Amino acid sequence: MSGRRITLYSTHDCPNCRQAKQFLQRKGLRFQEFDVQRSARGRKDFARLGARGVPVILIGETRIDGFDLRRIERALAGTAATG
Repeated sequence: MSGRRITLYSTHDCPNCRQAKQFLQRKGLRFQEFDVQRSARGRKDFARLGARGVPVILIGETRIDGFDLRRIERALAGTAATG
């Protein structure tokens, strides 16, 4: 679980983004967060992903659009399919 890189693309005013961030923090997980409104790199990566809304969470090779607790937990456990 701890070996996978975790990246969170968010905005400061997004309630689902706050939930995702709080969940990862409660789990004691290290993650990198990019605010796509305030970070040039965040905007660039977000556009490259073709994302349309936040949050977007990357856990290893698994991408999760939105705050989907079950998918996040499966990805952390290593049982989620990529894509």
